[in-house]
Amino acid sequence: MDRIYFKAAVYAVLVIAAIYFLVPLVIMIFTSLKTMEDIRTGTLISFPKTFSLEAWKTAWDSACIGVTCEGIKGYFFNSIKITVPAVAISTLMGAANGYVFSKWKFWGSEVIFSMLLLGCFIPFQIILLPMAKLLGVLGLAQTLPGLILVHIVYGLAFTTLFFRNFYVTIPRELVNAAKIDGAGFFRIFFKIMLPVSVPIFVVSIIWQTTQIWNDFLFGVVFSSGETQPVTVALNNLVNTSTGIKKYNVDMAAAIIAALPTLAVYIVAGKYFLRGLTAGSVKG
Repeated sequence: MDRIYFKAAVYAVLVIAAIYFLVPLVIMIFTSLKTMEDIRTGTLISFPKTFSLEAWKTAWDSACIGVTCEGIKGYFFNSIKITVPAVAISTLMGAANGYVFSKWKFWGSEVIFSMLLLGCFIPFQIILLPMAKLLGVLGLAQTLPGLILVHIVYGLAFTTLFFRNFYVTIPRELVNAAKIDGAGFFRIFFKIMLPVSVPIFVVSIIWQTTQIWNDFLFGVVFSSGETQPVTVALNNLVNTSTGIKKYNVDMAAAIIAALPTLAVYIVAGKYFLRGLTAGSVKG
């Protein structure tokens, strides 16, 4: 009986916690579906009297007039153009690095890996000026390729750590046997290591997608105008509106900006923890 009460108490706490975290999202959805008249006359958590998608249309594809920008469509696709190649390149490079640091040890490899690992603990603000200088020298300042490069460089330490910790759990005898059979560096990597790396690939993709899509600092510093990502556009939309504040448009834009990362976690979230723990035990 005590065990039943304990389980009930645990579920009650979880339900309360879920409600606590979901209430803001519900309020955002309700607000985005209301008209401005409904917002002025209703309460914060009231149901919309008239469901309207006008705010969503305005948030997605409205033109910029003066200092007021009410359309995140172009910036949304900017974020896609930045996120997809940055995630793909940083994940593949992290896989190769993890493979080298775990199975192809060389003199100084541990020192190099430790130095690379420091990248996980360096605050964003420290690299702003050096990175801006580098992008200027490369001719990539205020461009989408420049932002892609920034995210690849900053994310490489994390992806390398993920794959290295995963690959150390793979028996070295498997690699040695492949070497005896004549397999070289790349054949072992593509034929043996990559096929068993699906769990850690999921972890890396989810991690990098979340970090890059939600980034604001790099976006606001290393981009401008039409090259800005959706997070910067969302900030501009919320903070540069003139006249009557359109809360329904702001809420709709915020939900649209959050949809990709939300979709990633809904589709692949259950594999995230599995992938993280897959390399936690050796042997």
